[in-house]
This record gives sequence, structure tokens and C-alpha cells, in this order.
Amino acid sequence: MATIQAEQDEIIRSPQQGVLVVEGGPGTGKTVVALHRAAYLLYTFRFPLEDQGVLVVGPNRVFLRYIERVLPSLGEAGVEQVVLADLVRGHNFGAKDNEAVARIKGDLRMSQIITTAIKDRQRPLRKDVEIAFGAGYLRLTVNQSKVLVSEGRRRFRRHNAANHWVETEIVATMIASSRNPDADIETMRSALRDLPEFRAVINYIWPVLTAAELLHDLYSSKALLRLAAQKVCTTEEYESLHRQRAESLAEAKFSDADVAVLDEALSLLGPKPRRNGRINDADEVRTYGHIVIDEVQDLSPMQLRMISRRSLNGAMTIVGDIAQATSAHAPASWKEVLAHLPKKNPSRVIGLTVGYRIPRQIMELATRVLKAAAPLQTSPVSVREGDETPKIIATTVDELFSELIKDTQRMVAELSGGNVAIVCPDSMSEAISTALDKAQIAHGRAGISGIEAGLTVVPVSVVKGLELDGVIVVEPAKIVAAQTHGLRALYVALTRSTKQLSVIHSEPLPKEMI
Repeated sequence: MATIQAEQDEIIRSPQQGVLVVEGGPGTGKTVVALHRAAYLLYTFRFPLEDQGVLVVGPNRVFLRYIERVLPSLGEAGVEQVVLADLVRGHNFGAKDNEAVARIKGDLRMSQIITTAIKDRQRPLRKDVEIAFGAGYLRLTVNQSKVLVSEGRRRFRRHNAANHWVETEIVATMIASSRNPDADIETMRSALRDLPEFRAVINYIWPVLTAAELLHDLYSSKALLRLAAQKVCTTEEYESLHRQRAESLAEAKFSDADVAVLDEALSLLGPKPRRNGRINDADEVRTYGHIVIDEVQDLSPMQLRMISRRSLNGAMTIVGDIAQATSAHAPASWKEVLAHLPKKNPSRVIGLTVGYRIPRQIMELATRVLKAAAPLQTSPVSVREGDETPKIIATTVDELFSELIKDTQRMVAELSGGNVAIVCPDSMSEAISTALDKAQIAHGRAGISGIEAGLTVVPVSVVKGLELDGVIVVEPAKIVAAQTHGLRALYVALTRSTKQLSVIHSEPLPKEMI
């Protein structure tokens, strides 16, 4: 705690109730402050937080590995550190969405789409059913099934919880139509479950569904997408969600933007009931006494809703910088973020204004970009004077990699024992790693080895939140062109270094840097 400054200490010791927004630009120490706050709250409020738990949500696994190095003791203090996908385990991720599709999946309209998609799976029969059983027949009419569906929707908040009740009512209705209306319902249920025709009736009227099954069916059917989304989306929007059906559910892959959609589906479906129709408490979503979210400015409304679902009492510490928002749902203000978080107690915003990490010379270059990327935001005041100004290295396309290797070797030598990163457009990370291999330069790759290596190739999409001794930013113009908020992504890339910064480019520099 010796390195904690007065404005940071105020945040750490702030009351734990409500949502606390810790706002700060690069180098203000907001991440370390939030993690120290988590440790402080656990120490001060050991009961009940030790039982309730503290959840820390990071933007990616590279970042989680980084904070494990910063505060390793947190792992021993009852703090669970996750990325969002860890909260919906058991699914295959790896699918990629373009920015337009990610925007739709992050919009609250997806909640309405999922709600409608579930209702579309609660279906009355299209024609009367007659099942041969023993010496007679068991019958269920269309009108009887309509009544069951309507009553099931009225009685139950979650879809799967109603399945056992619906099955019971169908069995009872069929018994009433049989030659033995006094038959024991459980005996009949057990016998009927062995009949494919009966199982088909249940699965048609009110199937038990997992979140993955629901989304797999929805995304792979234009008809189901139209039924679920036509009232809240344009045709172009809901058709963009369509994808080729995988051979099996086990082979279906979901994207990062699907994490919150899967969670929304789970909250509306509920866990799969046991054979007796009961839900096991262990299958329910876990809640936490305090939640810390880093880089919160990049979360969509659906993702914020997902995290709020895990808050036991509305107590949160959220950390971010509006100026560094680069996602499809980049907010213009904290009011937009807080609109999707718990409101049990008043929220408050505390700003960190002093930059302790980034040298003044680097911050001056980054501030030029910030003024264009987010004109209403201000950069922190740097209190550190650097040893040198950033190096801007212009080259040709043919000489780009050779210049990069030369500067990399220089920086690694000068920062011996430090950590150096080559921050590049995502599309270039593979080629840069290959060039380093050919030059026999040992390095790691973010996302595979974290940033444990002395030299790491880091795609700009995962560099946010990292602190490095030296950074080489490659082709800033390509970083800007790759996404809607490209200038903000460049601002993030330029503000990762605590000592040295180089910029290497073959394409003209963005005018905002000049």
C-alpha cells in the first residue's frame, strides 16, 4: 500500500454499497486501485464477503494473467478472477462476429428476441394426437394443448421449470381420455416416457432446452429468426444473425458477443430440471457480494445486464475510461453505462486525474490522438519526465519488417530485463511473429503465453489495460482503419509504455499524430 496516493486511497476505502465508478485515463493506476479495493473490502467486511465472494471481471485472458502478476495475493483472498465466458461454462467459443453483428447481439433488443424465441418453442398441437396404449388409445386435442401452453406461461417464470408440470398435465389429460381414468399418474408417466410418440408430443409442446440448443436452433433458421426478431429488428439485422447449422450441437461455436446472449437465454430458460422435475441449486447462477469490472467502457448493454444478474446486493466497483472505449457499444457518458447496472443504492463517480506511469513525452503524442478520438475527454496530467521522446520510424512496405526487427533488438537490449511489446493490427500479428522467428528472436504471443516473455507480439484488440516497459506500435494507420473507433484503439496502443515508445510505419501516419 506504500505506493498508493491520496486520491487512490480515497477510492479504496470508499463505502462498498452501490456502484462506484473509478474513472481514469492511462497510467492513473485505476486497475491497481480497484484490485486493492477488492482486497480492502474483503479484509474490512470479511463477514459476509468471505461467504458471498468477490468477483473480478477482466476484458481478456491476457489481462487476467497480467493482474495475477500485479497482485498474486488476490487469488488467495477469496477473489474469483474471470472473463465473461468463464461465467457460462460448457460452450464452445471461437466464432467471430463482424462489428455490425456484435452490435446487434449486444443490444437489449436481443433480450426481447430470446424471450420471443422461447415462446415460439411453447407450442400447441397443430392437430389432435392419438397414441396407441395397451388395448386402447390416449388422446390430446389441439384445444387441450392450447390451454396447457397458456396456463404454463401464466404459472411459470422460467421455461424449463414448467416442463414437468406440462408433462404431468398431458399425462393426466390422456388418462382421462383412456379406458382407465383412475390409473396412477406416476405409473402412467413412467410407461409413457418409453414411447417415442409421447416424447415427441412433449418435445413439440414444451421441450426442455439448454441455452446452446436454443441459440443453435435460432441462428441456423431464417424462419425462427424472423418469428423472434421481426418486431424489433429490420430484415437486414435479423438475417445477419443467420449462420450455417453445425453438424451437431457439440460442434457449434459461439462468439464473444454470444456470451451474454447465452446467459440471457439461461436466465429465461432456467437450468435443466432433474428427472423428478426439480432444479438443483448448484445449477443456478451464482451471485457475489461485490463485483469489480475492469475496462467496463467496452461492455455492451447485454454484457452489463449479464454481470448485474450476478450481483447479490448491487455493490460494484467499475473501472474504465470513456476515452478508451473501442467496442461497438462505446458509451458517450457514464450515465449510459450506469443505466444497465443495479440501482439499489445511489451510484457515484470518482475520477483519477494524475498519471503516474506514462512519461510526459509519450502522453503528449497520445493526447494529440485523444483530442480527435474523444474531444470531450481529457488526458491525465503526467508527473513523470521521460528520458527520451517517442521514436517515429518511417519506412517502406518492403523494409517494414527489417526495420521492426532492428528497432526491436535495440529496445530489448536497452530495456534488458524489462518487458517489451510489439503492438500491431490484429491482421498483422501472425506475419510479425513469423518474421521474428526467421530472425531467431525469442518472443511470446499475447493470448498464448500472456506477456510473460521479455518480448511479446500483442494484437491491439487485447492490449488494453497492460503496462509495459517498452512498446513498438506498428502501422498506426491500419489500426485506425480496422474499426469504427480506430483512433481510440490507437490512443490505447500509444499509452501502454512506461519508458520507451517507437512507432514504425510504411503507410502515412494518421494526421491526428502529426
